[in-house]
Amino acid sequence: MVLLGSLSGAQAAGGLALAGAQAANAASIATAAGTSAASRAFDREVDVFLKEYWRLVPEMAVAAGQYAAAAQLPAPTEALRQAQLAFAERWIQRLQALPTKLALDAGQRSDLALLDNHLRGLQWSLSELRSDQWNPSEYNVANGFSELLSKEDFAPLPQRLALVERRLQQVPAYYRAALLKLKDPSSMHLRLAIRQSEGALETFRSSIPEAAAKAKLSPARRAYLLKHNEAAQRSLEQFIAELKALDARQTAAGTGRDFRLGRALFEKSFGYEIQASVDADGLYQRALAEKAALHQKMGELALGLWPQLFPDEAVPAERLDLIARVIDKLSERHATPEGFVDEIKAQIPALSAWVTEHDLLTLDPSRPLLVRETPAYMRGVAGASISAPGPLDPKGMTYYNVDPLDKYSPAEAESFLREYNHWALQVLSIHEAVPGHYVQLLYSNKSSSKVKSLFGNGAMIEGWAVYAERMMMESGWGSVNGQPSPEMGLMYAKWNLRVVCNAILDYQTHVLGQGEAEAIQLLQREAFQARTEAKEKWHRSQVSAVQLSSYFAGFSEILALREQLKQAQGPAFQLKAFHENFLSYGSAPVKVVSEAMLKAAGARP
Repeated sequence: MVLLGSLSGAQAAGGLALAGAQAANAASIATAAGTSAASRAFDREVDVFLKEYWRLVPEMAVAAGQYAAAAQLPAPTEALRQAQLAFAERWIQRLQALPTKLALDAGQRSDLALLDNHLRGLQWSLSELRSDQWNPSEYNVANGFSELLSKEDFAPLPQRLALVERRLQQVPAYYRAALLKLKDPSSMHLRLAIRQSEGALETFRSSIPEAAAKAKLSPARRAYLLKHNEAAQRSLEQFIAELKALDARQTAAGTGRDFRLGRALFEKSFGYEIQASVDADGLYQRALAEKAALHQKMGELALGLWPQLFPDEAVPAERLDLIARVIDKLSERHATPEGFVDEIKAQIPALSAWVTEHDLLTLDPSRPLLVRETPAYMRGVAGASISAPGPLDPKGMTYYNVDPLDKYSPAEAESFLREYNHWALQVLSIHEAVPGHYVQLLYSNKSSSKVKSLFGNGAMIEGWAVYAERMMMESGWGSVNGQPSPEMGLMYAKWNLRVVCNAILDYQTHVLGQGEAEAIQLLQREAFQARTEAKEKWHRSQVSAVQLSSYFAGFSEILALREQLKQAQGPAFQLKAFHENFLSYGSAPVKVVSEAMLKAAGARP
């Protein structure tokens, strides 16, 4: 004790600092241990949640890569809806009551927010939206069978067929329950369901019998499987017949629910699905402003191209007429109907090489992409899409689905090919494949967060694909002899205008109540789309809601984030690092990723 009194002031201060540092270090270790324990507890909760969730919603399990769950096909009964509602309420309360949630790291806190949003969205959908009553296209069993038949790395074919057999036994009850659910369905969704269900028949007529023959099952087992397959096929045929009869009755009586959501439902759906920094009306106003800016830019590009395309003609007085004439002329350069898919296939390696050579992203050559015709049961919504494996299926194949052109008349096929001309088709493959959806979803599946990968945000996913288009154009894709191509510049601007007009169309259809004539005017006159494309997009806007807004919502916010980080980081900003850091967050909403990345960069969100 006396020794302490004999210390000099500097020695005493040093001793106090050492003691303080030791205390702070001990507190830090205790905090880290507490955070680590909280993180492990949260991870365990997520695992329990998913285990229960897969049992209740096995179709989601299949989408995630849990193929054992594909054998389960719960009938869409009222009892199942009530069970799902109870599940959502119970888990909302359970997650809110987590005693450790304040000790979670930032990533897990955002996971918690995503789970809460998903569960509340599920509650709202089951209790207010009630699309189970008016959208019969939700009742389609084909995907689970297709997944089981195609997943060779999951299990040998005889084992997969055992799961198919169990699933087949549940199909008749499934469709009986689906018919009981329907009340005053939308005629647009009725007809979509009929079309897709007729496509699904091929699963029972061809795919399953062919797989049974290929597996070389014993005669008794093969006969048992085919017996249940025939019963499933008959139940689907009966479902289709009932839908057609219902459609005829509603058409004759002039009844049926309006396909439009209306303002209240659209705003709610937008909030749960998009999770943007603006509401639906805010995005609509943003899109209108962007449409005007693109028209200005396209007018300048078209004016520059006019002399070489129309050397002996006067420039049209109206800007929209000028743009339309130049686009129409350029659109003469396109693939043949027979060579359409082959041209897409040839683009993939060229795009991959460009991304690598220009150091935009690290690609994974071990994960191939297969271009295929869209399966019949998936057609009728979009002309091209990506089918990616879930995050729990790390070796699964990714498919670039392309609708065949055989549904079109020669005139319609020509219109379609002009829309997806030499330049536009390249942008389509950038969006769907490299470095768009295909690449983003591979990154997402490698995310350390199960929640962010499994409960992906559509606006982030679509927004990245649109941003990928901008990224490639900025890097010089489509240039000629090292110089920007005005043709590619104009066609890319037209494609970007398509994204903007998707959001405008979505809002004007479901909130403002526009009809076909107004929609076609927007798409053809102001977005310069070919009539076939405009008609397809009008149809898509009728059978979906909010999804068309996701492209512009996600893209505009990713671009804003990039510019904020450029300003914050200055010369230290690296484009490739930005891309890979952004994608490392899985498919989280852009708003969530922005907050995390800006905070890490020391910038204000």
